[in-house]
Amino acid sequence: MDQRFSIGIDVGGTKIAAGVVALPTGELFEKRVQPTHPERGGRAVLDDVLALARELMRATPHPVACVGLGVCELVDLCGNVTSGFTVPWQGLPVQAALSEIAPAVVESDVRAHARAEARFGLGRRYRDFVFVTLGTGISACLVQDGAPYPGARGNALVLASAPLMLVDETGHRTQQVLEEFASGSAIAHRFGADRAEAVFEAAQAGDPRAITILRTAGQAIGNSIGFLCNVLDPEAVLIGGGLGSASSVFWDELVASTREHIWSDETRALPIVRAALGNDAGIIGAAVMAHERLVETRRH
Repeated sequence: MDQRFSIGIDVGGTKIAAGVVALPTGELFEKRVQPTHPERGGRAVLDDVLALARELMRATPHPVACVGLGVCELVDLCGNVTSGFTVPWQGLPVQAALSEIAPAVVESDVRAHARAEARFGLGRRYRDFVFVTLGTGISACLVQDGAPYPGARGNALVLASAPLMLVDETGHRTQQVLEEFASGSAIAHRFGADRAEAVFEAAQAGDPRAITILRTAGQAIGNSIGFLCNVLDPEAVLIGGGLGSASSVFWDELVASTREHIWSDETRALPIVRAALGNDAGIIGAAVMAHERLVETRRH
């Protein structure tokens, strides 16, 4: 088999994960993970990404054809980062800087994750599916025939910015933005913890407040996913990201709430499943998207 190698880099609000990906198999080598610390500013995060790409170029004995980078921000159709909610890269020449190391593609992380699932994960089962990523932030995209739909400007991923009427852990109705109520960072903040994992651990130990926070977060996310299903009518919903792999009351409430908010009886029975590739999806997807655009297209 003719193998080619690409570097994939996944930049989230909590960590930067990267590795060398063999194609067409999708096998991951030389994986690296380090904290993002976006509070240092966009230039510092970009410098870390460039250093990581150079390190991986040195670490692999294989020639690297290209670099793909997924970032937890809006990215337009030309690879420009157009938002700075978590990683302040607006106006920085991210794609040009990476291209000095190897031909590069910058993409939104949710579309990179979704492409990996479509090519190597559970997405292979479905022609149309909605991919939702739950972590430090919350995003979603529609995938058709294996291709994540970017929209006219690259902005077809925003799921969690609309204000919703939610019920918090005290039982009070409150109007909040979904991402500020049910993302990983929001769950931790509501419990007074440094990380969402602490809330899941407390819930598993029987802490009633942690259980309620996870239950209400799952219900709120299900509300929004149900809305997506009503608008898009996908074959299935795939859930990825750090929270996407979480079990317990959070997952149970998310699934139940999604079905509750789907209007059509027929659609309500659709599969709602955890993504198969876990935390490596972003790395693999970023590498795949770069390879498809820069190598496979040129070969054809």
